[in-house]
Amino acid sequence: GSGGGGSPGTLALLLGEGAKRLPQAIIIGVKKGGTRALLEFLRVHPDVRAVGAEPHFFDRNYERGLAWYRDLMPRTLEGQITMEKTPSYFVTKEAPARISSMSKGTKLIVVVRDPVTRAISDYTQTLSKKPDIPTFESLTFKNRTTGLIDTSWSAIQIGIYAKHLENWLLYFPIGQILFVSGERLISDPAGELGRVQDFLGLKRIITDKHFYFNKTKGFPCLKKAEGSSKPHCLGKTKGRTHPDIDQEVVQRLRDFYRPFNMKFYQMTGQDFGWD
Repeated sequence: GSGGGGSPGTLALLLGEGAKRLPQAIIIGVKKGGTRALLEFLRVHPDVRAVGAEPHFFDRNYERGLAWYRDLMPRTLEGQITMEKTPSYFVTKEAPARISSMSKGTKLIVVVRDPVTRAISDYTQTLSKKPDIPTFESLTFKNRTTGLIDTSWSAIQIGIYAKHLENWLLYFPIGQILFVSGERLISDPAGELGRVQDFLGLKRIITDKHFYFNKTKGFPCLKKAEGSSKPHCLGKTKGRTHPDIDQEVVQRLRDFYRPFNMKFYQMTGQDFGWD
């Protein structure tokens, strides 16, 4: 340890003390749900240390081994929580068993959002990278005339939350998974962050004093980002304008997701108000 008086904590970190630890908590999903916002908000907490980039360890890099994974982590002091986020874990078949074999006690966080807007957001992201892709409408259906929805399209597949959750519940008790509402993360960031801090066993340090609502972005932003005195909004890849989607197709998707949403509400004991 660091001897002497004063506050050893900060000094110890400056001296490169503390150790790299495997994460005790992981944001496992979902893509386009609000995971980046949640991580950036959480990093304001002095007892949270997180990896900025998505490690994709339990889905793409597992063969590299736990030592490689641990080395990606920031150094922490006793009592601090190490975290990472990789939203694709939630839909990865092998991820629950792999995380459980690292530690059965890992706390899992899933940021969920209305599956229809999530799908459109997912499509919007892809469109920004590949402007020549087919329309959202044509990708939604296997066959537009029969109205059969193509559940193999990942943008639609990811939103069937109940189905993916079943896989996690084979390895983790439901109480070890926190479900954060992507909608409430925008409308009441401090409220959702309160739930997250409680779940992680952290003091409720992040409160509404930390946020202001940016009208232009339509997003809450931090008055001060982690380690900075400047206000901080999410980058320009966040909060993109969605294309107008045929309302009939949107309605068809709402109807498709409804039973899965109801099942998900039952499983989690939470009504997310998507219908």
